[in-house]
Amino acid sequence: MIIIALQELGRSFGEVAAITAMVIYCISLIAITFYCLLQFHLLYYYKTKKGKYLNLLQSVEGEEYTLPYVTIQLPIYNERYVIKRLLQSITQIDYPKDKLEIQVLDDSTDDTFNICAAEVINYQKQGFDICHVSRADRKGYKAGALKSATHSAKGDFIAIFDADFLPKPDFLHKTMGHFRDPRIGVVQTRWEHLNQNYSLLTRVQAFQLNVHFTVEQLGRKVGNLLLQFNGTAGVWRKDTIQDAGGWEADTLTEDLDLSYRAQLKGWKIVYLEDVVSPAELPSEINGLKSQQYRWMKGGAETAKKVLPRVWNSRLSFRQKIHASTHLLGSSVFLAVFAFGIFSVPLAMALKPMGYNPDIFAFFLVGLASIILIYYVANVEVAWKKENKLRMIVKFLFIFPIFLAFSMGLSFHNSIAVIQGYLGKKSPFIRTPKFDVRKIGDQITRKNYFSTSLSKLSLWEGFFFIYFLLGMIWGIITQEPTFVIMHLLLTIGYGLIFFFSVKNAWTK
Repeated sequence: MIIIALQELGRSFGEVAAITAMVIYCISLIAITFYCLLQFHLLYYYKTKKGKYLNLLQSVEGEEYTLPYVTIQLPIYNERYVIKRLLQSITQIDYPKDKLEIQVLDDSTDDTFNICAAEVINYQKQGFDICHVSRADRKGYKAGALKSATHSAKGDFIAIFDADFLPKPDFLHKTMGHFRDPRIGVVQTRWEHLNQNYSLLTRVQAFQLNVHFTVEQLGRKVGNLLLQFNGTAGVWRKDTIQDAGGWEADTLTEDLDLSYRAQLKGWKIVYLEDVVSPAELPSEINGLKSQQYRWMKGGAETAKKVLPRVWNSRLSFRQKIHASTHLLGSSVFLAVFAFGIFSVPLAMALKPMGYNPDIFAFFLVGLASIILIYYVANVEVAWKKENKLRMIVKFLFIFPIFLAFSMGLSFHNSIAVIQGYLGKKSPFIRTPKFDVRKIGDQITRKNYFSTSLSKLSLWEGFFFIYFLLGMIWGIITQEPTFVIMHLLLTIGYGLIFFFSVKNAWTK
């Protein structure tokens, strides 16, 4: 009797566990699919309204205007490898010297400070109004540096560039004319990638960012939705910064935060897809992880802070839904992680519980949407035009790797999101840059290269084995429903773990 009772208890527990796995898996897939469909809505706006918007921009750019006084702010921290090329690029911008101020906001604690000081003196001798600004501490990190310097900025407009950006000489001439409209508070340009062909890691990053800087940003603009300043490669009207409450350091994404506060005040953002600002992508895994952590946690912090204001505003319901999806974008990784974890026990329960795997077919519409979005952003817009067949083959190769890589980052990014919602404070960890552009450029012997292996990386190794076993189980039992997904998860976590271990073993 006891054995029978235990068997019944075990069977009941198994059924409860299977039902729980099914519920969590389905909820996660619904959340992901909803997000994908809203992204597809942005693609619809992008494809149907882009032409009219570009014609409007061309008419604005053709009008005469008086060049305003501009301050360029360069927030830097320990950038010994890129500071010289940054200042060289900035001083080559085609703009009257008597209407241009350059503020180098230097919080560096290494020899970057002395390198920068010498360069600033050199450019001062050449007649540039350039100053080297330092602070006693890094209070507020980047937001603190910008806030401190904005009060003393001479310009009515402030252009901001991170240390790894190389704006083109015509940057200000292509952006400043849009401020003739007094409602425009920000002009943002598209990021281009100096080192996207450096490695598989940089190719995948560029592949993803190209979507944000085409379909997402311009789709939101032409759809009359809220978009964002991306922290760099853009220009602010100084009055907009002050009217929106100024830079605040209570989130790790001060750019997203101020963007929303400004738009809720009625200011508009112009997005220029055809004006590109080249920059360097993180070229090693720890730098990528630190950047992802900052973006994901900061996104959650900003959502927690700003979403109540969005829903209490006079925005339309459509605008509020899209704004919420935008602000909660980092939270999608929670759903990605959950649907991956619970897919393994669900795969084992499909046949015993009599579940029909066809019920998951609807969610393929989300995958189809994402495939189309990434195709448009990369093949049709961002990639340099070459033989169409070759580009399609390239897309078919990199998209599955990108998908796997995103799944592999879901655990790391979920931790960041949870910490953001829980209010756990952490420092602003900069993403190190090494002045790499082509295959063969070395970074492993340079300062800032991290060889640490975190506990999270060990967990990523565990999940690699977990999904590998799930895939093998599906093959052995001839249950193919989740095999491809588990293959992608295995590859994703395997790549993340491999790159992390590779860094740790580098001498």
